[in-house]
Amino acid sequence: MKSTIDCYAIILAGGNGERLWPLSTPERPKQFVSLFGGKPLIRHAADRLNGVIPPERIFVITANRLVGMTRKALAHIPRQNIIGEPCRRDTAAAVAVACGLVKKVGGDKAVGCILTADQLMTPVGAFRRVLKDAVKAAYKSSSIVTMGIVPDYPATGYGYIECGKTISFKTRTSFRQVKRFVEKPNEKTAKAYLRKGGFCWNSGMFIWRADSLSEAFMMASSDIASLIDKVAKAKNVASLLKREYSSVRAISFDYAVMEKIDDIIVAESSFKWDDVGSWVSVGNHYPSDGKRNVCIGTTLLHEVSNSIVVGSNAHVTALIGVNDIVVVHTGGATLVCAKDRVQDIKKLFR
Repeated sequence: MKSTIDCYAIILAGGNGERLWPLSTPERPKQFVSLFGGKPLIRHAADRLNGVIPPERIFVITANRLVGMTRKALAHIPRQNIIGEPCRRDTAAAVAVACGLVKKVGGDKAVGCILTADQLMTPVGAFRRVLKDAVKAAYKSSSIVTMGIVPDYPATGYGYIECGKTISFKTRTSFRQVKRFVEKPNEKTAKAYLRKGGFCWNSGMFIWRADSLSEAFMMASSDIASLIDKVAKAKNVASLLKREYSSVRAISFDYAVMEKIDDIIVAESSFKWDDVGSWVSVGNHYPSDGKRNVCIGTTLLHEVSNSIVVGSNAHVTALIGVNDIVVVHTGGATLVCAKDRVQDIKKLFR
């Protein structure tokens, strides 16, 4: 990116730890799980920015209860850049805080990148290239840029973006207008999207210039827009949020802003992307045995197939004569679940 572009990253890290339970919990949610490469997902998120955005320009917005744990996992990021939410208000409020922070330190023309704390992307070089190109596009066009992942199978667990005409920014990344956002489709519809082409998965990552995002908030959700300037002008952001955050309307950023504005473009991204949203997703990142079993930790299996078993090296987890299941054992809980029901784990907490 050009040196004249003042750019910042904001990692949203307020998960509640349900989908990878019992290894992840509300006290230690998914972004702190260290199943991949020996470091937590939130550290992967920060390390992906190496060479693109320096640590002093990275902010993390998380729950108050997770600030200490986040600072420990991201010791290279300035402590004051870890912002705690005093209560859950969904993503629109968090993005408004992010915009206010970027305006505060960089001004109206600074570019902010909303990124996620609990996803995997490879190769990292491809992600960095798309991010650099997206920053250029957001700065030059004043549009909000979202990263869309070119799908390689008919996923039903992701939202989709239907893409329109191509827009040229003279970069290696292809940019297209966003025609519409689509909710998670059924399998038949997802297959139709792949056959038709012109659809991307919605990654939940987007890039914007501070003045452009402020204007989008004002047009689409003016009540939440007021939080942006309050954060930008606040002497103490933590004190401001403690006073006012609970009164902000709880709504997702997609519903509050993205689905109500027209000036959005998508960066078509071909790097591999996984939001690691279930134990089946975790299994896809590990080798399997001859019977399609994935085992993490010390296990004993007899006549078992197509299963995922997660334990520890200090505890033996043994299975006999079962198929198509997930077993996860931790010091405090044990999960036994049909493999095709992993998305229902969250129902345990409703």
